[in-house]
Amino acid sequence: MQLAPIALFAYNRPEHTRRVVASLQANALAAQSQLHVFCDGAREGDDIAAIDAVRDYVHRIEGFADVRVHEQSVNRGLARSVIAGVDELCARDGRVIVVEDDLLLSPHFLAYLNAALERYADDARVMQVSAHMFPVDIGAAEDAFFLPFTTSWGWATWASAWRCFDPAAAGYELLRRDEVRRREFDMGGAYDYSGMLRDQLDGKIDSWAIRWYLSVFLKRGIVLYPRKTLVENTGFDGSGTHTVGTSLDQLIDTDFMPTQFPAAQIDPAIRDRVFGYFRARRKPLARLRRFAERLIG
Repeated sequence: MQLAPIALFAYNRPEHTRRVVASLQANALAAQSQLHVFCDGAREGDDIAAIDAVRDYVHRIEGFADVRVHEQSVNRGLARSVIAGVDELCARDGRVIVVEDDLLLSPHFLAYLNAALERYADDARVMQVSAHMFPVDIGAAEDAFFLPFTTSWGWATWASAWRCFDPAAAGYELLRRDEVRRREFDMGGAYDYSGMLRDQLDGKIDSWAIRWYLSVFLKRGIVLYPRKTLVENTGFDGSGTHTVGTSLDQLIDTDFMPTQFPAAQIDPAIRDRVFGYFRARRKPLARLRRFAERLIG
């Protein structure tokens, strides 16, 4: 099996970075995997000591087949950093696993993502593999299943899928003109993702992931999800740029490892249960909006 390189995006949170690396090191495949750490440059007024502490730590990481640190001298921001890092590793290796510094990962995280990358490598409709799952009882015993939208909390993709990424989000014009497609993009009206896309184009937010979701949506792509989450997010503590003050209260079941992968098609009953989860949490709107903006980067 070809193991995908791991892209870890870090900035100014040394303790979060240590925790996510420790959770990666607990994966059996870590010792056979390449870890690429992308460290963004400082913004004016940022805590230089914290940024330096992250860089000092990542240069001393062990437990992987190889560790390569990519340091920026200027601040790109998370969106540009992720796009550039995924571009680089997809071009070199044909696939990539993407992790941000505010995540904790199951000890089966790498095994699941690499197995799924291998399983669906030749299926053009499958454009992403997610290791995160929402706190939804899907009402079925499947290890994994497909949904028609992306996520940014621990994921993987192939160069063939990433080539469809349109950073200019030109496809927004289709959604603007077509109410039916726009509602489909918004999970059947469960959440206003098209509004987030407008905010992106208006310069109100800077999200690589809303543009990636649009790119996958326009290709009729689908995304594999595990029945139970393999990822916890620790970025709701006020340390992150995009989110404060809310949590999904999800814990990783360290015994859960998806081993059975389904045919590449969506089960409407499972899809509707997940959409219902979003629909039930539309109010209070501000809280859900903060959650969704963090979820998609």
